[in-house]
Amino acid sequence: MSGSRKAIWAVVGAVVVVSTIAGAGGMAMSLYANHRQKAQVEQAAIAAATPKSDLARFAVGPLAALSTPVQAEMAPEYAFRDRTGTAVRFSAFQGKVVVVNLWAMWCAPCKAEMPTLQALAKAYEANEDLVVLPINVDATPEAAAEARRFLDDHAPLPFYSDIRFQLPFEFPGKGAMPQTIILDRQGRIRATMAGEADWSSPQARALIDAVLAEGGAPPPE
Repeated sequence: MSGSRKAIWAVVGAVVVVSTIAGAGGMAMSLYANHRQKAQVEQAAIAAATPKSDLARFAVGPLAALSTPVQAEMAPEYAFRDRTGTAVRFSAFQGKVVVVNLWAMWCAPCKAEMPTLQALAKAYEANEDLVVLPINVDATPEAAAEARRFLDDHAPLPFYSDIRFQLPFEFPGKGAMPQTIILDRQGRIRATMAGEADWSSPQARALIDAVLAEGGAPPPE
């Protein structure tokens, strides 16, 4: 093969490699979207047939899609990381009501609802019985660093991460993004929300107050 032909084939090979790399992210997102569509259909059927707890009365307005199963399962004993990289499990928060929010920088609805979670955290900042716990699932160091900066603009929200992107599949939402889970003081899953919501709304406050009241903690003024 002549030098000119080798050069041409080298360029073609480079284009194929670059195109493959560039398309990998889109392919991954496409696979994720297909998985989510199938999962959403299954979840809707399950939710319709599942008896609901008394917390179902709060599934109105911005929380209309809230799921409140009668059988409250324990949160998974799955290790995620705090800002320093230390492993943390949900059992560390037992005794408190926890609002777990699974989010990523590539998820526009996740970022859109974050100010409402910030407002919720501020409203209950004096109440040590409530923890608002956003957990980022971006899978690269660069994205995780960007996520930390993003949360720094949403104080007092803390930064936690799961770079394996496994937690969204450990909870009933099975990969939903964003996904918010309400844990009671025993660490049980009392309510879940797949998709964006206004967590500073009266409906959200009423839900949180109801779960807090189960342990006798007064709502904030």
